[in-house]
This record gives sequence, C-alpha cells and structure tokens, in this order.
Amino acid sequence: MAIRTMGPSGQYETGLDGAGAALPELLAPAGGLDQMLAAIAAGADAIYAGLGDFNARVSAHGFTDDELARGCAVAHAHGVRVYVTLNVFVFDDELSDAVALGAHALELGADALIVADAGLVCALRAAIPGVEIHLSTQAGVHSEGAVRLAADELGVERVTTARELTVDEIASLCGTGVPIEVFCHGAICIGYSGACEFSALRRGRSAMRGDCTQPCRLAYDLVDEAGESVVAVEGDRLLCPRDYLGIAHLPELVAAGVASLKIEGRMKNPDYVFNVVRAWRHALDMLRDGTWDANAVPALERELGRSFNRGFTDAYLRGRSGAELMSFERAINQGVRVGRLVAVGHEEVAVELDAAVAAGDTLEIRFYPGVDARPDVPKRWPQVPCPVSAAAGERVVVHCKRKVDTGCEVYLIRSAGVLDQTAAMLERMRAEADAIAPVARAVEVLPFEDVAVDGGASTELVECAVPARMVFAWQLMDADPRGELDLSDAVVVLDEVCRTGDADRTRSLMQRAGRVVCRNLGQVVIARELGVTFDVAAPVFCANRTTLAWLRGLGAGRVYLPAELLGNDAERIAELTAELGVLGPVDADHTELMVCEHCLLTAEGACATDAAQAGVCCHDCMRRRQARYLVERDGTRLPVAIDARGRTRIFLT
Repeated sequence: MAIRTMGPSGQYETGLDGAGAALPELLAPAGGLDQMLAAIAAGADAIYAGLGDFNARVSAHGFTDDELARGCAVAHAHGVRVYVTLNVFVFDDELSDAVALGAHALELGADALIVADAGLVCALRAAIPGVEIHLSTQAGVHSEGAVRLAADELGVERVTTARELTVDEIASLCGTGVPIEVFCHGAICIGYSGACEFSALRRGRSAMRGDCTQPCRLAYDLVDEAGESVVAVEGDRLLCPRDYLGIAHLPELVAAGVASLKIEGRMKNPDYVFNVVRAWRHALDMLRDGTWDANAVPALERELGRSFNRGFTDAYLRGRSGAELMSFERAINQGVRVGRLVAVGHEEVAVELDAAVAAGDTLEIRFYPGVDARPDVPKRWPQVPCPVSAAAGERVVVHCKRKVDTGCEVYLIRSAGVLDQTAAMLERMRAEADAIAPVARAVEVLPFEDVAVDGGASTELVECAVPARMVFAWQLMDADPRGELDLSDAVVVLDEVCRTGDADRTRSLMQRAGRVVCRNLGQVVIARELGVTFDVAAPVFCANRTTLAWLRGLGAGRVYLPAELLGNDAERIAELTAELGVLGPVDADHTELMVCEHCLLTAEGACATDAAQAGVCCHDCMRRRQARYLVERDGTRLPVAIDARGRTRIFLT
C-alpha cells in the first residue's frame, strides 16, 4: 500500500519511496474517539479499534456506536481506513453475536475486521458476503506455510505476524504474496501471542478473551532447587520486556515488502498516539522523498521516547532474545534521556542537557548508591518539574528536595509540548467530528444458522490407532539431538512455535513419529504435505464447533483443548468434550503457562548466547540443566525449563 501525504486540497495523497517502491500502510491504535482523531491528525493511513466485548482489549474505553460512526466518517474524509478488532476466541453461544457485531461495525463505517478465531473467520465469511478479514497475531502465524494456509483455507486478505520474527523471516513471509502486517512500535508480550495461559490459570482472567492481567509486568524471583535466588541482574521484573522500536529498520522492512506497519497501543492516551504516529509518519515521508539518512534515526528515537515506553529494543528484528530485550528494573514509563546532573546545591540541582526540554516537562533524576554506599541506602528517582525551556548544550537549574549526586542521569518522562500540541489538535479535530455527518452503510448479512461453513467436514471423531507413549518435541532436542531415535511407537507433541528455522526438525519428527500433535498452523501445513496422521492442540485454539469443523476439514483427528477452557469455561465447552470427542489439555500432567523466545536464565548474568545469535550455544548450556523456579510474590514456585533453542517454558506444576 502506498504512503499518504497531505496535499494542497487537505486530502492525503499516495506516494512512493525514493526508489519507486510502494511504502507500507501506517496503522495506528485507537482505544477511543480522541485517540482515533489523534491518529488521523498525525498522518496514519489506517486505524484499528475495538467495539463491544469481542476484542483483545476489553478494558480499553472503546467506542459508542455514535463515536465509531463519526470517527469513521472523519477517517474516510482524510483517506484513512478503519479496522475493527474481533480478535478473541469465541464460544458456540457467542458466534451469532460476534457475527452480528462484525456486521454492525461495517455498517458504522469499518473497512475490515481483525479476527483470531478460525471458526469466527468462517462464520463471518459465510454470513457477510465480501467482508475483508485480517488474521490477528493471536492466531500464531510464524512461517510461510501458515501464511499460505491462512490465505488459502480461511480466505483472509492479510496476516499479522508474530513480534518475535527477524527482518529476514518477515521478508520470507512477504514473499508469499499475501499482504503481511508487522508490529513496528510499542509494548511487547514476552510470551508468544496466542500461546499464553498465564493470566487465565494464575489470575482467572484470560488473554485469549482480551482480559490479560499482564503477569509479565510483575515482580518475581528466580531460585534453584534449594530455594536460593540466582538473580544477578539489577531488578526483579524478570518477565518484563522493553518496548519494540523498529524505526532504525524501516528501510529494511520496506524492502522486505511489508504491507502494514502496526503501532501497538489501544490502551494508550491520545498524546501517545499523536506523538508516535507523527514520528513514524515523518520517517516514512523521508523515505518517500529520498531524504532518509541513518543519521536521522537518533532524533526520531528521541522523539518517540517522549511518549510512554519501558525502554526500547530492536532485539527481535536482529535475531536476539537475551537480556538486551528486557526491562528488568522497571515496568513503568522510562521516558528518554535528556542530560545529567553537574552540580547539587540546597534543594536544587543543575542539569547539563544533551537534548532540548520545555517549561512544564517532568524530569526524572536517577540516583543509584555507589558501590561504597551502606546497604540500606535506597535508589532514588525523584520526579521534578522543569522550570524553563532550554536547548541541548545548555544548563538548567531544577528544584529537587531529595538527596542525589552529580553524575546522575536525567530523563524526560512527561512532555509538556506533546501534551499541549495534542490538546490543540484535539480541539480542532473534535470540531470536525462534531460537524461531520456519519454515513450508514447497508451490509448484507445471511442468517448464520442457515449457512454452511466451507470446508466443514464431519465433526464426528475419526477413531485411529494411537500410540501409547507421548513425548514433547522440545524435550527431544536433548534426547534426540541428531534426529536418530525411532519414534514410531510415540505420539510426538510438537512445539508451540514453528518458525522457518524449526521446519527441518519438525519434518524429521513427523516422519519418524507414530502420530503427531500440531500446535501451530505451520505444522499443520507440513503434516498435510507429508501425509502424516496428525492431531491439533493449543495454541491452535478451538472453542466452538465451527472451528472444530474447520480443523477436521484440514485433516485433523483428535483436537485437544487448552487448559484454561476446562476451568472457568467448562460448562460452555461441555458439548465439545462430551458429544464431539474433543479432549482435555495435551499437557494435563504438566500444565504450561507460557512459552517465550527469551531465555529467562539471562537473569543470572551474561552468557555466551548474549554475545551470539540466539540458540547457538544453548544446547551445551549447563545453566539450563539445573532446576529453576520462578517465584511469585505469594511464594508460589513455578517450574521453568529452557530448551536447546533457548526458549523458556513456565509451568503451573
């Protein structure tokens, strides 16, 4: 999709980069009408928003019908598209309502729907002729095969990929010809999206239903078998990653052929949306005009840092997943560095600036006790108002009553300028929204109960001989490093992740196993190509009979439910388990809470993998052969396992 720029008429015009290549869509988040207006004003090409209860940010403010209709009208007047998220997994008794909500969103002006549940995709496709559907990152697409399956078997027009992929992997997915949407900025879930039951099983609130309690932002300890802490890093936020920052890789992502660059943030304030979107708009405009220069990246990063962030990382794009990915010390806004203390007086300090500040900015002074300080001397991070505007290279005197020392770094954590600019913009955009007349659309909706689902094979369980022994593929990395074991008497439960680098090993396991359980759509593709007998289990998520029919239509035998559905939602899926032969969790004896690309053992200090490509040294790592437990604040010990690729798995028992 070509980039848009504001022309003389006030309408956005499409353009190309300096080399003549079409640039990607800039996709912005909106948790409410003000955020949508901010995104439009800042130069977004498209906006994604939630409506009703079937979206993955149920706690966001959201939209009333009138707000979404007016927001869509303003967006379309500026040439901006609107996508509504229906990206949770739905039950049988919700399918009709979810389809109706999707149709209603289109009537209000939405251009497309973002969906995660395969059954809901099928139902929407059957009930609403011509509907445009984008597959959510919650569906867990990591490979070319999964992209093609989504396009060919579900008919989606776009696929949003996992955040963990490298630039090269993204390019290979784009090479399928299916439009690919990638995250470019914002918060990161440490667990693979769609493969995390931590919140559901430990807090009773499901990420798969849009109600994640964000356990990855909490404090933990990491202990050995004796209960002794092994943490060597500063901080206790052992599962908290920094925020995604892909701005330095923009030319590479454009060259890869991505269709859309997605900014995370439907829970963020309008000033965040406005500032982040306009920075990315400026970067894309530079590419279009042929003025992009790598020397511009630091200034762009500083501008982006003026909005909420937990520190920034581009580790995934570079194929890294060690400690540099993490924000061990804090899970809150870290702002952007603007200077350091050069003098300390009575209740005031002097700051030498290396970036501009404005009167009214909130500054944070980061004081760390020296190595010779008493153990009881605390860290201090006082937040103080900036009294004047000043440029880089100048000094400002700031009132500070807390004890700090010279040399402390100073960060800007709240930008008065961004807030003032956002307020002025919103006043103008709200007036435009109040003056515009929403245009209702007529959407044809076929009765859901009267439509047949394409590819919906019989939902009756096909009985097949099942080997008695069940083994997990991630454990076989150590037991079968050269792929020589005879597994013909075993059911091999494949990994939750299936990236390009996992394909050869996956094929080898399938060819030697008596039966396999696929846990990723990419594995389903490989199983079908090889003609092997396969079952499916979460994170291939099944919560309704339409999804079950689709999976059986692909050739799946047994279907295993995720553990979280047998707790809070047992009654709602009783028919699936009792009448349709769906089984309980494939990992019932050792329930998994989360899988992530990051190696949790890097909290014990630097390792060889930190200085090399992820996974290179993990096979011979002695740390991961020792018992480790993640300890919650209430003392609960959660077993941790690191596989030979350096991926972390956290278990309930």
